[in-house]
Order: sequence, then C-alpha cells, then structure tokens
Amino acid sequence: MVRYAATEIEPAKSARARGAYLRVSFKNTRETAQAINGWKLQRAVTFLENVKEHKEAVPMRRYAGSTGRTAQGKQFGVSKARWPIKSAEFLLGLLKNAEANADAKGLDTGALIVKHIQVNQAPKQRRRTYRAHGRINLHTCQTPATSSSSSPRLRRLSRSPRRLLAVRTSA
Repeated sequence: MVRYAATEIEPAKSARARGAYLRVSFKNTRETAQAINGWKLQRAVTFLENVKEHKEAVPMRRYAGSTGRTAQGKQFGVSKARWPIKSAEFLLGLLKNAEANADAKGLDTGALIVKHIQVNQAPKQRRRTYRAHGRINLHTCQTPATSSSSSPRLRRLSRSPRRLLAVRTSA
C-alpha cells in the first residue's frame, strides 16, 4: 500500500498519482511543483507544456542561487525564473496519469484542481559516479500528487473560539 502525505482529501472525489525514484533534479522539480500547486488541472498542463516550449518560466523562490533573471518571471512577482524542461516532462506525465485515474473513477476532469503536490528527495544512490570537473550525477526525487474536484468552500459563522460553525457556500 502506498502512503500519501495528504490524507484528509476525500478519496471518492479525488485522483492520485505518484512518481518514485525519478531521475530528475530535486530542486527544479520542487520549484515547478510549487508553481502549479492549487491550479486547475488543465491550466497546470498548459503551463508545463509552455515551459517546455520556453513560453512561460517557472519562478525560482527557494533554490534560486545563481539563477538568471528573465522577464517571464513577472507574472509570479519574481525576477529569477528558469525553464526546467525535464522536470516539466515528469510532472506533465504525473498530471496526465492523475487525470486518467480521475476519468477511470468517473470524475469530471474539467473541474479538477491540483490540491496537493509535494516533492521529496529520494534515497541517495549507493555508488555515485564522479565526473570530470567535480560533477556528480543527479540525485533523484519522489513526487506524490493529488487532484481533487472543486468542492464548496466553508465560511465561518461565528468568530467565538469555543463555537466554530461552518456553512457550505458555492465557490
């Protein structure tokens, strides 16, 4: 059985996909995943395809050391951005897998939202290949993703800390 970090998401209204021991840069994949977290699934797929064609850039926020500046980062409010093509390809495959899983469950794929996406470092390889000029082969990463159909938002009725009431409202 596979464990996921997000356990509170309803399994009947969500579809999951997971990638393990991916031969792709952890830092670039983490930044790409954080860029699409919370987006509609169709928009995330379009964004990743645009990243592969250098039409949109992925903002580099945490792992931004020695990253060049580009004007395409303006839409995210940053100046440092990149086009991690390999990470975009892996995440695109992951989202298409989640979309196929949602279709198999009978969910509306047009209303899916990327509710939770997380990138973890995979265990280091035992034997690393040291290359010329101090290079070492890339470390792998593991990526679980959850796409969920849009659910109604909860609105607070009472601000009292003892009594919290919630009512479903349309989004």
